[in-house]
Amino acid sequence: MSNKAAALSGKPTTMVAPKSTPPRPTPAVNTSTSTKMHKRSRSGCFTCRLRRKKCDEGSPQCKACKHLGLKCEYKRPVWWSNNEQRKAQKEMIKNIIKRTKLSEKTSQASAAGAESPPGLSHSLPTSATYSDATARTRAVSVDSQYSLEYDFNQPPMQEPFDLYHPQVFTPQFESHLHYQPYPSTPYEVDIKTERQMFVNDVPTRRDSSISTFSTFQPPPSHDSLPPLPEDAWVQADIYEAHGHLFSPPEEGLDFNFFDFSHGPPDPSHQSVVQVDDCDRPLLDHFIDNVLRLIFPILEVNQHGSARSEVILPALESNKCYLHCCLSIAAIHLKSTQGIHGDQIDSDIMRHRYATISELCEALNRDTDHIQILEATLGMIFFQCTVGRPDDCLPDIPWHQHFQAATSLVRKLELPDSYAHGNNSQMHPPFNMTLTSWIDILGATMLGTAPQFANTYRDKHLSASTSGLCELMGCEDRMMYLISEIACLEALKLGNVLDDMQLCEHIKLLGQQMDLTEPPPGAVSLPYSSTGAIRPKQLSRNMTAMFRVAARIWLCSLVPGSSKHDQSMMDLVSRFAALFEFIPSGPDGFDRSLVWPLLIGGAHSTTSSAFRHVFADRIACLGDQAEFGSFGRMVRLLQEVWRQSDEENKMGERQNVHWRDVMRQKGWDFLLI
Repeated sequence: MSNKAAALSGKPTTMVAPKSTPPRPTPAVNTSTSTKMHKRSRSGCFTCRLRRKKCDEGSPQCKACKHLGLKCEYKRPVWWSNNEQRKAQKEMIKNIIKRTKLSEKTSQASAAGAESPPGLSHSLPTSATYSDATARTRAVSVDSQYSLEYDFNQPPMQEPFDLYHPQVFTPQFESHLHYQPYPSTPYEVDIKTERQMFVNDVPTRRDSSISTFSTFQPPPSHDSLPPLPEDAWVQADIYEAHGHLFSPPEEGLDFNFFDFSHGPPDPSHQSVVQVDDCDRPLLDHFIDNVLRLIFPILEVNQHGSARSEVILPALESNKCYLHCCLSIAAIHLKSTQGIHGDQIDSDIMRHRYATISELCEALNRDTDHIQILEATLGMIFFQCTVGRPDDCLPDIPWHQHFQAATSLVRKLELPDSYAHGNNSQMHPPFNMTLTSWIDILGATMLGTAPQFANTYRDKHLSASTSGLCELMGCEDRMMYLISEIACLEALKLGNVLDDMQLCEHIKLLGQQMDLTEPPPGAVSLPYSSTGAIRPKQLSRNMTAMFRVAARIWLCSLVPGSSKHDQSMMDLVSRFAALFEFIPSGPDGFDRSLVWPLLIGGAHSTTSSAFRHVFADRIACLGDQAEFGSFGRMVRLLQEVWRQSDEENKMGERQNVHWRDVMRQKGWDFLLI
């Protein structure tokens, strides 16, 4: 009742004083006591300092960063001195925290099974999920007991209570979707992702991809689909009877594993690459045909990551990187479609020259180090995907490019941040991970020690990750041991060790390799029950091939060893048997195993099973077996086998080393 109505009725009006905060007495200023200032700690981690949060300064990782899955950095990072990079780092931290909180909520929701009590959010039916014939009315918000303007002096509102018609109903939890017990087998959910590519503001290509994920959360019901029968015991019986046919579930993938130089991806961002009209066909060919060949293992682990987080952002912002990719596209066109002539060669050399010119100018300015490193690594690694062995166009050797890359890596202090990643929560820098892969396997091409061998040794001793498995498919500790073998071979070639010392080091490395052996049955087919690739199992299988190839290489360092030794032939036979667990063909992963195939094939004999299986794999690949590092490796093995077989016919059983054949032919291949 309002005040006006109360006055007309003659009833006294109850006045309600508005709520206000009474004025606080002003404290007397004590001039004798100095004001206590809060002293900020400057020894906390830079992540907490960026978030303006209190850091407990825990070692090696503070509690806040460990709980939220953030990278805890006590050493001054590169992004701290740059405002733009600091803003990008802050946005990335926010996204990581959002994902962490979302995953915690999801795990808590999944943990509440059929035996758990329902949550408060589903304890009573709502108007959206429940309806009945009883009329519902809502009181005016001003009269709510939770309103700031509620009159507490008015008498309480009494409503008639009907014993036979209660107003509160017992919720039917059994009929609600949220309280159905989870099935024993996970649901498979297909997620379709569509992307639109723009070149000079013109839509050029629209593609879509479908990813399959497993979840125990029931799918939402659909009006057009009939409901599932309540008797689901038939499916349970089928699964129990044929459970051995279904692949075991894999652990979840970390979709924010790498620390990309362009920051976190923006799903709403549309890539726009500015190129000349004459170069637009090359850019389209690179995106349509070359991009998917560059990082196949990363594509399996994180679908679309190589495209959206590595290559497309660099194409937009890095002119030197763009020229490199256009040159690679022209080489791929020439090698795959048989295009010959001055025009295609001119395109290759024009963009190759533009790339090198941009690199030299940037190096002279001593700026944009991250962009220079991206383009330099692209010039080295992208060449492993395209081109034929007989390509005679002039080019700078890969190891000269890598010398510039190593100086940039040191200038950016990437090995320091790489070496201090001593826990699983750290996100390795993507450029440093790619550099490590080229460094370790590239050292075997030259017979030298890797440039950052000490860093890999420290990471091996601390059992920390480098991202090599997620990027290329071989486990990190196996790659660390390959780095140690490369160092040992460099010492042997330099005559630093005598035979006894050499054999002692070989024995120790063999024992270290024994520790990496998986349990029996760990190597199996990498397919799920639906035929999809299981990334973790594929990495285990690929690591097994790298491990046997490393053993073959280590045994070849023994003085007086020969590929005709029984132990060596057994290792090669064991290596050939692992082909069964690697998918073959154009969509397979033989092109990701160039280095182990080179080591195993170079030590195979004429009657070895490896050569027959290898010939079948080449036939399955078709035209793709003729270009890139795989095609160069095939060409090298054919020459090694030819020379070795000729010497065997002459009665001489000498080892023909593949590195000697490369020097004879003037080949400067990077077979990784």
